[in-house]
Amino acid sequence: MDGWIKDHVIEDYPMKEVTSFQIGGPVDYFIEPRSEEELKDVIVAVERDEMPWMIMGKGTNMVVSDKGIRGAVIRLENYFSDVRVDGMRVVAQSGASMKKVAEAACEASLTGLEFAHGIPGAVGGAMTMHAGAYGGEMKDVVESVKVMYHDGTTEVVLGDQMDFRYRNSRVYDEKLVVLEATFLLQPGEQAEIQSQMDELWNRRVSKQPLEYPSAGSTFKRPVGYFAGQLIDQAGLRGLKHGGAQVSQKHCGFVINCGDATCKDVVELIRMVQEAVYEKHGVELETEVKVLGETE
Repeated sequence: MDGWIKDHVIEDYPMKEVTSFQIGGPVDYFIEPRSEEELKDVIVAVERDEMPWMIMGKGTNMVVSDKGIRGAVIRLENYFSDVRVDGMRVVAQSGASMKKVAEAACEASLTGLEFAHGIPGAVGGAMTMHAGAYGGEMKDVVESVKVMYHDGTTEVVLGDQMDFRYRNSRVYDEKLVVLEATFLLQPGEQAEIQSQMDELWNRRVSKQPLEYPSAGSTFKRPVGYFAGQLIDQAGLRGLKHGGAQVSQKHCGFVINCGDATCKDVVELIRMVQEAVYEKHGVELETEVKVLGETE
């Protein structure tokens, strides 16, 4: 890598500093481009050098290997976080938190994004994983998504072309880079919107272990079941393995209750999956992504 890129690369950056799980070894190159043009330069450079790379926002849905990540991590949270309102639309860059987007909609008396107020990740991750909560999903409100391809070219993809489905999308399938998303909302009463957001936020705080580092809900919802309920019925509430634990508050969360390692988390997840399958005959799939060099 050369030019400005070389001057803005941090080598051997500890990923535990930028992930919500607070777990992870060093990445070879940590880069924070400050504009779309700089992002293009970075992607073209790493592709040219045949270097492995990945995009991250707030780091809320990932657990990074104790050995770290080889190649480059490109973080968009700090310099791609603008949110603006344009009539009935809210336009948000990929690094903006969904909480910030929902609050901007509320301030403009626009309804439709109340459910997103409690989603911990950023816009880019929400598009990638088709985030949803409390009966709402991205496909309900996304009008379009501006993406970047690996050659640096960009395109605006309409919402109905995003192939949104449960915890998946075209972004994930094609490894696209989300630049911004446009949400088409409806007019509403600000007080009612705020009240609903407050209610959902309080429900989240009361039911989820937000006082501990985690990557949010660890498992996808099995068809016809609730993962947390299956785990609880298997007698696993509070099960500890090293510094990782099945949350006492919500069994669908694996938390970092001490100095958990990625190995602790991965092994505990496997223990939970095996116990639930033995008890219920249901295979739990992980929602959290395990990234980095194989242990």
